[in-house]
Amino acid sequence: MPATTGDVPEAALSQHAAGENRKAAKRQRRRRGAAATGHGVPARDGISARNGGSSALAEQTVAPVQADGEPGGQARQANRQNSKRWRRRKQKGKASVPGQPDMLRNLRPPVQPSQVPSFSSSGTAPAGRPRSNWRNNARRRGGQPAPAGHTGRGPAHGSQPVFAALDLGTNNCRLLMAVPQAHGGFRVVDAFSRIVRLGEGLAATGVLSKDAMDRAVDALAICAAKLRSHKVSGKRLIATEACRRASNGMEFLERVRRVTGLELEIVDRETEARLAAEGCGSLVDRHADGAVLFDIGGGSSELILVDRRKHGKGHSGGRLISGLIAGWTSMPLGVVTLSEHHGGRNVTPHSFALMVEEVSAHLEAFEERHSLADIWHPARTHLLGTSGTVTTIAGVHLELPRYDRRKVDGIWLSDGQIDKVINDLVAMDYDQRAMNPCIGRERADLVLAGCAILQAIRQVWPSPRLRVADRGLREGILSELMHAAGVWEGEEVRARP
Repeated sequence: MPATTGDVPEAALSQHAAGENRKAAKRQRRRRGAAATGHGVPARDGISARNGGSSALAEQTVAPVQADGEPGGQARQANRQNSKRWRRRKQKGKASVPGQPDMLRNLRPPVQPSQVPSFSSSGTAPAGRPRSNWRNNARRRGGQPAPAGHTGRGPAHGSQPVFAALDLGTNNCRLLMAVPQAHGGFRVVDAFSRIVRLGEGLAATGVLSKDAMDRAVDALAICAAKLRSHKVSGKRLIATEACRRASNGMEFLERVRRVTGLELEIVDRETEARLAAEGCGSLVDRHADGAVLFDIGGGSSELILVDRRKHGKGHSGGRLISGLIAGWTSMPLGVVTLSEHHGGRNVTPHSFALMVEEVSAHLEAFEERHSLADIWHPARTHLLGTSGTVTTIAGVHLELPRYDRRKVDGIWLSDGQIDKVINDLVAMDYDQRAMNPCIGRERADLVLAGCAILQAIRQVWPSPRLRVADRGLREGILSELMHAAGVWEGEEVRARP
C-alpha cells in the first residue's frame, strides 16, 4: 500500500508539485520579459493597485537602491523576488501561502477547540504551558498581565511548604509568602504591600480613626484572600506601633478577626527590633567587626547594635543574627509621628533641623549607645538601614525612572552621596518631591521626617558608608519560622541574595 500523508496519495503530491514548478517557470519567463520591455505585470490574486492602477507587485519591481546607493536592474530584482527560494523564505512560518491549492492546505489537521489555550481572568497559565513564557505572551495577546502589587513571584511551588509573614505597621500593610530554598534562602511566591496610614492622627487623639481602620481592613481582606489561596504551613501575623499605642487597638484587631478571619498579634518593641535584625542581618559586612542596624518605621524606629566578634567574622555557622546583638533601643518616633508634629509638606531648613534635634534627644537617652565605641572605626564598622527612607534615598541617588528593588537592595552609599540627596530634598517643595518617581505623592510629606531620623543616627555613629536593605520584618519572620520548622537542619546557612 503506498505511503500517504493524511488522505492525499504521495503520487498525487508529486504530480501536483511538478505542475506547480512548470507554472512557476512559465510565470517567471513572462515576468522577466515584461520587466525587460518596461511593461508592468498584471496584479495577482485580486490585489488592487495602490498607485495609478499599477499592481503591488509592479511597485516592488521598481529599481531598488543598492547598498552603495546605485539603482539595480529591474529584471534582476524581478527574478529574485519571484524565485521559488524567495517565496519559500517569505512565507516561512505562515499558516498558508496565498494561492495555495486547497488539497495542500487540508494536509494540516484541523485544530480542535480543546487544543486552543484559554486565558483566564485569574491570571493563571493554561495547563501544560510554562508560567514565565505564558506571562510574556499573555501581554502581547491581550491576556491578563501579572497581578499588580507584587514582584519577584516565582513559579508554582508544588508540594513545597509555604510560609507567610504579615506586618501591619503605622504606615504600611505588607504580606510576604515564600518557600524555603537551600542554605537559608527562600523564594517569594506571593506578596502584597499597601500604604494604609493606620496611625494617621494617632499622636494627637490617642485612637485609631475610622477612616484609617477602614483602609487597613480593606488591605487585610486582600491579604486574607491570598493566604487562603495557598496551602500555608506556617504563618505569623503581627501589628506594631500603631496598635501598641492606640487605646482602641485591641478593638480594631477584633474587628479585623470578624471581617477577615485574620488573628494578628501585637508585638513589643524588642521583638520588632529582633525581627528587623533577622530580616536584613545577612547584609552586614561579613568581614566587619560590627554594625549599627536601624529600621525607620511609621510610628517608631528601632536600632540594633551588632557585634560580630561574639562568634567570629566571615561565617554565620547557621546561627540567627539575634545571637550577635550587643544592644538595642526603640524610639517612639517614626516618619508619620515626626511629620505630624513638625509638618511634612512645607519643610524648611530650620524645621528640618528641629526634627533632627528631637531625634537626637531620644538617642542620647540610649544607655548602650557606646557599647561599640571600642570597635567603632570607619574601616571595621558600618551602618545598615532598612526602611522606606533609605531605599528612597538610594533610588533618588541612582536617578531611577521608577523604583527597582533589584538595583537598591544591598547597595552601598557613601557619606557624601547621602548628604547630597538629603540637601537636595530639603531644597525641594512638596510638589517637586512628589514628582520624583522614587518618592511619589504618598510619601512626599514623609520622606524628610525619615531623613531627619537618619541624620540623627549618623551624628551618633558617624560612618563613611551605609548599606541599604530592601527587606526587614517580614523576612525576619520568615527566617524564624523556617528555622523553627527545621527546614535547614544540617545545612550551612548563607547570606540571602
